Amino acid sequence: MDDLNRIKVILAEKKRTNKWLSEQLNVTPSTVSKWCTNTSQPDLGSLMQIAKILDVELTDLVRFEEFKHETE
Repeated sequence: MDDLNRIKVILAEKKRTNKWLSEQLNVTPSTVSKWCTNTSQPDLGSLMQIAKILDVELTDLVRFEEFKHETE
């Protein structure tokens, strides 16, 4: 399965670390690491917070192409 979220990519573009994001969200660094490696996915509320913190659109964090392929 391809990556479902682009959190790792956006963090790199914004020159931010997993640790920094975990501190902003008040979650463990391992939680953010799992999101960045797509081992697990954040819930919608967390995605909305991440988008706000990183000053990006919610759609920038999610790979919609993946869902398109699954429904075809």
